[in-house]
Amino acid sequence: MFGQLEEMEVDSLLRTQVFGRIGCHAHKKTYVVPVSYAYDGKYIYGHTEEGLKIKMMRENPSVCFEVDSLSNMANWKSVICWGEFEELTDKKDRDHALKILLQRTLPIITSKTVQLSPHWPFPPSEYEHIGGIVYRILLKEKTGRFEQEDKPWYYAT
Repeated sequence: MFGQLEEMEVDSLLRTQVFGRIGCHAHKKTYVVPVSYAYDGKYIYGHTEEGLKIKMMRENPSVCFEVDSLSNMANWKSVICWGEFEELTDKKDRDHALKILLQRTLPIITSKTVQLSPHWPFPPSEYEHIGGIVYRILLKEKTGRFEQEDKPWYYAT
């Protein structure tokens, strides 16, 4: 069975996942890149280093964000969002975003790019010790789809 996710299901998937993909476009080139993130019900928050993704989003802040959950090829959920990129340079906004990123539930095994401080999983007392670029994406439109395997007749109750 195929279907469309309700708004509550879309938000639930965005809140429970920690890995998604950002699609950005500049200079006649589209770039889709995997990112770790946190979601607070309004914004997608991320932390990264200088690179092509940031360069393109600075030039064209209109982005697409995608996240999915795949149990198997017959049981999955996928959410696609559109929004506006904003680099956070104001200390208050940046600290707020880092706090959200540090509070997310992560798998036990993580990559260095997800570990925001050298003392991970322990947050630093001062967030200015965390280098890199902190950003958020204001989500303006969200949609979601799913597929759920139909049960064979012999599972019917």
